[in-house]
Parts: sequence; structure tokens; C-alpha cells
Amino acid sequence: MDGSPHPRNPFIKSRGLKIPKHPDITVGRIRGALREGTYERKECDAVMRVVREGDVVLELGGGIGYMSTLLARKKKVAKVVSYEANPGLIPYIHSVHEANGIDNVEVRNALLAPRAGKAVPFHVRRNFLASSLDGEIDADAIIETVEIEKHGISPTLKELKPDVLVCDIEGAEADLIPAADWSGLRAAVIELHPQWIGQAGVQAVFDAMHKAGLSYFPKASEAKVVTFLKGW
Repeated sequence: MDGSPHPRNPFIKSRGLKIPKHPDITVGRIRGALREGTYERKECDAVMRVVREGDVVLELGGGIGYMSTLLARKKKVAKVVSYEANPGLIPYIHSVHEANGIDNVEVRNALLAPRAGKAVPFHVRRNFLASSLDGEIDADAIIETVEIEKHGISPTLKELKPDVLVCDIEGAEADLIPAADWSGLRAAVIELHPQWIGQAGVQAVFDAMHKAGLSYFPKASEAKVVTFLKGW
């Protein structure tokens, strides 16, 4: 024993997962949604429908590590490669994986872009979840600015050969999705952000998926979370 206080229950149970409590992350509405099993509900319901055992999954927007943990535990995927640009979340994501005995998720602290390029500045704020590439919004709350690698989407797809894409990248989908050949996918679950990308951006995502041979799958789609499936 190290003599430090240990909480009686250091985890929140959510969909059968153990989510470590964190004073800056598992609070407020996030804590409530985790406890009720409604955190990222639409995306979780979609992946539970279309992901199969043994799949290789590319996740864009790793968040708090919830989705990658759910896929590894509940769907027994071969591997998840999770891209998360926010360096402040990486240690917490690893703690979620460790708490659930997950060893088949690779977390990449990098930005996936239409083309590889120079590292870009990422602004970490006191509220980790408010951190972003934008240094002008809430500039007084920035506690650190770090350089984040920029990986190209096409060589990443060639390397990983994913079966499934899970994507929630806050509006960047309108530029990234049309920039690659997704014909190797069997399924894709994408959260759209029409408030930022508009009708043209939404259309660009649908066109890219259809070009790759994936069709809109209504049974696993809800509101802004859209699922595309090959051969349904």
C-alpha cells in the first residue's frame, strides 16, 4: 500500500464497460450519459449492428476511448486503430483500455488529413474536451500548444486495410472522406455535422461512399449518424 486514498469505486459502469472516473472528463452530462448507457448511443447502436468479429476498424476521433473499448470487448474485433488529435486525452484513453483488459487497440495521437504534411499546432485547454486546432477560440484557457503529426489518408488506408470506418471528426468529414478510396470497406458509421459542412458537405460524404460501393443503410442510421454498408 502506498498510503494514498483509494476511491471505494473508481469506475463508472457503462454498457458493461469499466470507465475510470476522472475529475475533468467523467463529469456533468458525460457522467450521467455513461451511467445511463446513453453515451454516444447512436454511434454505439450503429456499430453493434454492422461490425463483425475479426474486423479491422479505423476510428477517426478516438474521444475518451469509449467506442474502441466497446468494439474490442463486445464485438471481438481483430484490431482498432484509433486516431485522436487531442494529446490531453491520450493518457485517459489508455487508462480506459487498461481498465477493460484491452490490448488490440492502437491509439495514434495524430491528425488524419487528405494529404500528409507538416505537423500542426494543437491547443490544449484546461478543459481537455474543449481543446482544438483553433487557437483563437477561448485563447485564455489554453495551457499548452503542441505539434501534432499529420498523416495522409490514402497511405493509411493502404497500410491498415480496414473493414469498417467509424468517424466523428467535428466537420472535417466533408474534406477527408471525399479525399480517399474507401472501396475496401464493408461498412462505415459516420457522424455528420451539417451545421458546419452544409448540404454540399453532406452530399460529398454520401457521394464518396456510393462511389466506393457502399449504400446508405437506414436500419443502422439515426439523425446525424449515418451508416453505409456494402451488400445489404
